[in-house]
Amino acid sequence: MTTSTAATTTVLKSLNGAMHAMMEADERVLLIGEDLLDPYGGAFKVARGLSERFPERVLTTPISEAGFVGVAAGMAMRGMRPIVEIMFGDFLMLAADQLLNHISKYRWMYNDQVHVPLVIRAPMGARRGYGPTHSQSVEKHILGMPGLHVVAPSVLHDAGALLRAAVLDDLSPVVFVENKLMYARRQMSAEGGRIGDLFARATSERYPTTTVSWEPFDRADVTLVAYGGMVELALEAAETLFFEDELVVEVVAPSSLQPLDLAPILDSLKRSGKLVVCEEGTAGAGFGAEVISRVSAEGFSLLKSAPKRVAARDYPIANTRSLEDMILPQVADLVRSCRSG
Repeated sequence: MTTSTAATTTVLKSLNGAMHAMMEADERVLLIGEDLLDPYGGAFKVARGLSERFPERVLTTPISEAGFVGVAAGMAMRGMRPIVEIMFGDFLMLAADQLLNHISKYRWMYNDQVHVPLVIRAPMGARRGYGPTHSQSVEKHILGMPGLHVVAPSVLHDAGALLRAAVLDDLSPVVFVENKLMYARRQMSAEGGRIGDLFARATSERYPTTTVSWEPFDRADVTLVAYGGMVELALEAAETLFFEDELVVEVVAPSSLQPLDLAPILDSLKRSGKLVVCEEGTAGAGFGAEVISRVSAEGFSLLKSAPKRVAARDYPIANTRSLEDMILPQVADLVRSCRSG
């Protein structure tokens, strides 16, 4: 995609800057996790510089996800605003008991007298050759967990602003999904309703949904829903389809996966009537299944054809690049699904 404007900063710098600013302004904010200390600053260097500036509020821990997530939950209940860094999102499942049986339920178990304003940052995703246990997108396993918010920035969002909203404004526990490949990408923000050559619009919620199109939202042939790292692939597919097939694809990128605001998707479907949903994880019981289920229930009359899902194949993710590419959804898969009837 050709972008002439709005290339601001990388996602990594945006997240790092947000944490520096929050810890500078608010003593309740702290960071806890493994290998956070400088000069490394975490496995992907998102926490770089924090331990030198705030040594008493950057807590590096032993390898025990269940343990330090539980400690952070206690801190949140006592008025702190902890940010937990999970080294690789795959390890989030080691803290599943804390999430499922404790953190997400306390508010109701104690008659709304207790809140757990805790943010768990979890680097997810593949395409870096890390293999089957360090490349997964496991967020679908926590979608549908009552009481938990799941937020996933993309290049169409201000990742730092989303993190600030999660840490400072959200009283619910938040799992903040960060696609690893996205860290080096530049965020694209809208200026005057445009992002580069694209027309753009965004909702005004705490965690906005951004929709972009090659046309000024007066016509569309396909609604392509994507989040996180898949948004870049969706944008590339939309560009290919516009110039090779003259198909107008609206890319709808929610930043909140749970709760999911269905309104922007339904609004796009009023123009296109055709829905494709993509995700980097496997399809079964995933994000795409949830979107299609809700659209079928709340906007069935808008569909002119059967909705489609594009996702990873049902295999563990391989180390070898050729096998990794075979397993993961590619731009060509999106193009093919958008072209098909």
